[in-house]
Amino acid sequence: MPISSKKNTKVKKQNSLEVVKPIKTKPYNDIDLNNWKLYENIKTGTWWEFQSREKKNGHSYDYHGNYIPQIATQLLERYTKKDDIVLDLFLGSGTTAIEAKNLQRRCIGVELKQEMTDYVSAKFSPKDLVVNINIIQGDSASISIKEKIQTRLEIMGKTSAQLLILHPPYDDIIKFSDKKEDLSNCASTDEFYDLFKKVAKNGYDLLEQNRFAALIIGDKYANSRYISLGFECQKRMEELGFVTKAVIVKNITGNEKAKGKTANLWRYRALSGGFNIFEHEYIMIFQKTKLKKVKSKKIE
Repeated sequence: MPISSKKNTKVKKQNSLEVVKPIKTKPYNDIDLNNWKLYENIKTGTWWEFQSREKKNGHSYDYHGNYIPQIATQLLERYTKKDDIVLDLFLGSGTTAIEAKNLQRRCIGVELKQEMTDYVSAKFSPKDLVVNINIIQGDSASISIKEKIQTRLEIMGKTSAQLLILHPPYDDIIKFSDKKEDLSNCASTDEFYDLFKKVAKNGYDLLEQNRFAALIIGDKYANSRYISLGFECQKRMEELGFVTKAVIVKNITGNEKAKGKTANLWRYRALSGGFNIFEHEYIMIFQKTKLKKVKSKKIE
């Protein structure tokens, strides 16, 4: 056989069967890490910018002070699996519950005002309210509400929640009710911190180990001084045992109704008062986990 023909005798055979990798997910979400490039919609940076508020799929801007649905979408897709239970201790007009239904998750929400719980309940079918969405009227800082939530969890086949969402009032910036239990009615900012910590403690106790919590909050000005509500609340979350995983800055464009002349008024006040106008709020991510103790090495 000629030498040249021998080169053609060795033919590499390719396997026609496509190798399919098994799905690789974390215990807290359904993201397939073997195909991580497909999840371009999920944000992993610390700056979140949204041009407008989502007003479809059951959402509407019907309650001043509610957070935008896109935040709920990001949090639920990143930190929950289908059928997981999300616990929202400041339910408001039901943004978390609506998006939980849209994404095939479940939700237990607590709201202080009875008229709001009735209003949000009307957004769901009777079947939803039995199977997937549980809305409780009560004080999220109380011991009794913790017992009620635990009972609802057991009815839903769980002993704890898989994600905690906290979107409290930003101290006294907006008055949501005339109830003394309302965090927006605290006599002082220190009282606000104390009451917030009680709510967060209930959330901590009801959250599954190694799962995540999200705090959505902004800061405020008072008496010509900047008050860092966000980082003070973060400190109290950590005192309870939460570990901070991320601090995300989100623009508030689309999160407020058009200000018109009010915007110009605030600009004038900023120029005359030496402060800057808020254009952001925070989304702080925490995990309920035990930190490993790091042994310090002796330096000689």
